Amino acid sequence: MDLSTIVLVVVATALVFDFTNGFHDTANAMATSIATGALPPKVAVGVSAVLNLVGAFLSVEVARTISSGIVDEAGIGPEVVFGGLVGAVVWNLVTWLLGLPSSSSHALFGGLVGSTWVAAGADAVRFGTVVEKVLVPAVASPLIAGAVAAVATYLAYAITRRTSESVRTRGFRFGQIASASLVSLAHGTNDAQKTMGVITLTLITAGALPAGARPPVWVVIAAGLAIALGTYLGGWRIIRTMGRGITDIRSPQGFAAETGAAAVILTSSQLGFALSTTHVCAGGVIGAGVGRRAGEVRWGVAGRMALAWLLTLPAAAVVGALAGEVARQGTAGAVAVALVAAGVGAGCYAASRRAPVGAHNVNEVPA
Repeated sequence: MDLSTIVLVVVATALVFDFTNGFHDTANAMATSIATGALPPKVAVGVSAVLNLVGAFLSVEVARTISSGIVDEAGIGPEVVFGGLVGAVVWNLVTWLLGLPSSSSHALFGGLVGSTWVAAGADAVRFGTVVEKVLVPAVASPLIAGAVAAVATYLAYAITRRTSESVRTRGFRFGQIASASLVSLAHGTNDAQKTMGVITLTLITAGALPAGARPPVWVVIAAGLAIALGTYLGGWRIIRTMGRGITDIRSPQGFAAETGAAAVILTSSQLGFALSTTHVCAGGVIGAGVGRRAGEVRWGVAGRMALAWLLTLPAAAVVGALAGEVARQGTAGAVAVALVAAGVGAGCYAASRRAPVGAHNVNEVPA
């Protein structure tokens, strides 16, 4: 396969990943607003899609971290990036089927690290950057968001303790519209950039851009549109887990969780930390459950989520390494990887139809 063809394949695969990132992570922004009734489900995902698109144009710092920070772009080719993307897409589809709010970001990082390591050796992976920009935020961000949400929830109930339940609920539902919208905007500033970074990395490895280049305008537009489309279609299975599976969330808690998450995500975007919005928002929801007196957190669900988080990087790395190694064997290898990935996608979709989740039943408590 000639260089121009593999670059087009990688760009297309990156946009597929961006699409899966959108429907996988819609829950981050809108699950609590849907669960409390602040927004109707279809309206919520529509608003989130528009704001994800807008957010994609606000910053490129995270994209630059990925395109020139995680791996040594001089030591790899487009086939390696292709393998990493396949690892990320496969993990996104499997966790979506299971309704687990895992990190699309960490799936991407894991896939890239695995494929690069096998192709060019451990020296081609910038482990210092991975620790500083990925692993440390992965641990710290949900804890910070959870603490902020717990305090905010406590204060929300304390300040409105003399207010009737109906008035309090109505007021915080209006607040949730603003806070959920802010999370969607923040999501666009962080997650859409990851695909921009991957496409830019591919163009650098192919010699189309110089090392350290910023994402071209067409890359920003394409990534923004792909994640917005995925967001609009809605990852209903994960929305149900985030909105109903972790805790029985009420509107003051939803407002607190969303506001805390947005603050953490926006700050990290400006600093170039490619954190997981899933980790941040899940931490906020758990914190909101802890912060309400008599609130209940379903720690079994939280434990399954945490296990998925631990497995994301290594699982995506293994798939990415295998896919990248096969793709490097030539056109037949790249085609074989694409066919297997398409088969996994089709299988996950077919399995999801056995117990469909959509706007009509998203607020049912998962079994």
